[in-house]
Amino acid sequence: MTRSLPGVADVARLAGVSTATVDRVLNRRPGVRPATVQRVVQAAAELEYLPRHELHAALAPEPMQLLFILPDRSSRFLRMLGEWVGYSQEHWSPFNVNCKTAFIQSFDPEALAGMLRRRGPKVDGVAFMALEHPLVREAVDRLAELGVPSITLVSDLSHSQRVAYVGLDNRAAGRTAAYLIGRFLGPARRAKVVMIAGSLSYRAHEEREAGFIQLLAEQYPQLRLLDLREGYDDERTNYRQTRALLEQHTDLAAIYNIGGGAEGVGRALKESGQEHRVVFVGHGLTPDTRALLIDGTMDALINQSPQSAILTCVRIFTNLRDRRDMMSGVEATRSQVIFRENLP
Repeated sequence: MTRSLPGVADVARLAGVSTATVDRVLNRRPGVRPATVQRVVQAAAELEYLPRHELHAALAPEPMQLLFILPDRSSRFLRMLGEWVGYSQEHWSPFNVNCKTAFIQSFDPEALAGMLRRRGPKVDGVAFMALEHPLVREAVDRLAELGVPSITLVSDLSHSQRVAYVGLDNRAAGRTAAYLIGRFLGPARRAKVVMIAGSLSYRAHEEREAGFIQLLAEQYPQLRLLDLREGYDDERTNYRQTRALLEQHTDLAAIYNIGGGAEGVGRALKESGQEHRVVFVGHGLTPDTRALLIDGTMDALINQSPQSAILTCVRIFTNLRDRRDMMSGVEATRSQVIFRENLP
């Protein structure tokens, strides 16, 4: 006599629940208590109703959906950050998360706020590089009201309901850059120094500028700081800005590139024959800045690990999901000063 295969009713009878409850559990629908889920899965296992791997899938929660929003035509470092979100998906599997990247027009607060409003409510957490603007702040606060946590990445957003900021202490980074340039030039030298920012709409760039100015005033008052230029993290714009500066100030002694587009600054220095005379300090280890360090055009850069930044965001989101302390297992973001001689 052929043994009949078990059905949903058999599983429900053994688990002591309704067939509707069995259906919800095995199809991973919400609304069933964890203890009831365990009983249904155990009953299904005893009856061999489903293969064991499908039963494990029924017990496993859905992956947390995380979205990283980054500028689309910004610095090479930020592009690397976005690439790491995709390339490192296997690293996130122990956290049971699914990470995706969305790109927006650089330096456009309306585009950023719109992306936060459209995509934010559809995911479980959003990490983004913030622009200081009321529209962005309002979008973040709206997500908080909906229960969607947001993390600012690389650049923070003041007076908002974001849950955390992941990135450098940017005022300290600016002070570090000023200290390096002051030491390179020497305490007795009177010289001209210039800063090139991506955009001061990034709080990170504004804070780096403030830290830079502060330390020069404290320790190197003999250095003359020229007006800040904005290059919008664009190689060609930084090239034009640097060429104009070198032509206008033949005694220019140092450049601090606050944001991206370092390759444009380097190209202008090389074409002018100033690559080994003008001190050049910047941010972010990329293939381009690595080449500038190796050939001596760039003297030093301040770096943060893109991999560590993403992992920190993932840890914070999963801590919130699992109702642990938000910063449990999270290490503080560390900056690294890199020279040609200590290139990793």
